[in-house]
Amino acid sequence: MNHAARIIDANANRAREALRVLEDAARFLIGSRALSETLKAIRHELAQTLASMPGGEGVGLAHRDTPHDVGTGIRTQGEYTRAGARDVVLAAGKRLTEALRSIEEYAKALPVLTGGVAPEQFAQRIEQARYRAYAVERRLLLAMGAGRGVQWRLCVLVTERLCAHRSWLEVAHGAAVGGADCIQLREPEMHGRELVARAKRLVADVAPLGASVVVNDRPDIAVAAGAHGVHLGQHDMALPDARKITGFELLIGVSTSNIKEAEHALRDGADSCGVGPMFPSTTKSKPVIAGPMLIAEYVAHDPPLPPHLAIGGITIENIEPVVAAGARGVAVSSAVCGAADPGAAAHALREVVNRYSAVG
Repeated sequence: MNHAARIIDANANRAREALRVLEDAARFLIGSRALSETLKAIRHELAQTLASMPGGEGVGLAHRDTPHDVGTGIRTQGEYTRAGARDVVLAAGKRLTEALRSIEEYAKALPVLTGGVAPEQFAQRIEQARYRAYAVERRLLLAMGAGRGVQWRLCVLVTERLCAHRSWLEVAHGAAVGGADCIQLREPEMHGRELVARAKRLVADVAPLGASVVVNDRPDIAVAAGAHGVHLGQHDMALPDARKITGFELLIGVSTSNIKEAEHALRDGADSCGVGPMFPSTTKSKPVIAGPMLIAEYVAHDPPLPPHLAIGGITIENIEPVVAAGARGVAVSSAVCGAADPGAAAHALREVVNRYSAVG
C-alpha cells in the first residue's frame, strides 16, 4: 500500500471540509462577499492542485480504507462542543492548515509516477495553498471579532464635566445600581496615568455590580485598566489596528451613523455598534440626525449586524420611539450624568428598554 497517498487522501478530505465550514461562515455569518469569493477560490485551486498529484488524485482514492482506519474511533472530550460560531471557525482554520501541512510533508515521500506533476512540485503547490490559508484564516477571525458581543440594555457615558450634582464616580456607581449594565468612560481631554487610574477605579467600583466598563477611544488604556472593552469613533484608530492592541480579550465597539458604516464595522469584526444620532445632543454636535428610522433599518438588516446601542440625545422624554423602532439597548450621557439622582434616572430608562424588549 502507498501509505503516503492514503495520508494525503485523508488530509485532502479534511482540508476540503474545513474550507466549506469557513466559506459558510464568511457567507452566512458575516455576509462578506470578498471573503466568500476568496475562500471559494482557494477551494477550487486546492481541487486543481490535488488533481495534479503524482499519478493523479485517483491514487489517493485507490488507497482509501475508511473501515480499517483506527483514527475514526478516537474521540476527544471537547470534539462535539463549541462555545460559539467563532470557535467553530477557529477549529476549522486550524484543521485546514494542519491538513495542508500534512499533505505537503507526505507529498515529499510520494514515488515518481506517470501522470500529474513531480512530488516536489506538488509539495510546493500545497505549501502555497497553506500560506493562503493562513492569511484568509486571519482575515475571517478578525472579521468575527471577539465572538462575545453583548447586547447591553443601558450604557451610561460618564464625563466629569457633565456630572452636575454628583462626582463622576458617584454618578457611575448610581447608574450601575439603577440598572446600567455598561458604563463608558469618556474623558477626551484626559491622558496617560490619570486616565488609567480613573479607568481602574471605575472597573473596581462597578464591575462587582454587574456592569461592564468600556473606555472611549483608547484601546491601550482599556487594556491597562482591565476594562471589558473599548469604543471607537469613525475617526479614531481603525478597528483592525485596535485589535492588535487588545487581542480578542476585549470587546470593541464602533460608532456608526448609517448602514454602510455598520456593514463596514461588521466586516471588520466589531463586537457592538453605537447607532445614531437619534436626536440632537448637547454633548456632541452632529451635522446629520439619523433618527429612530436608522435603528429600525439596523435591526432588520440581513445578515444581522452586531449588538447595538442607540445613541444621541436620548432622554426619558424621547426614549419611547427609539425602543419602539427596535432598539434593544440605548446609550445616554446627560440624561443620567446631569440628573440629581443618577440611579433613579438610570432605572427609569432601563425600565422602558426592558418593557419593549419583553414584548419584542
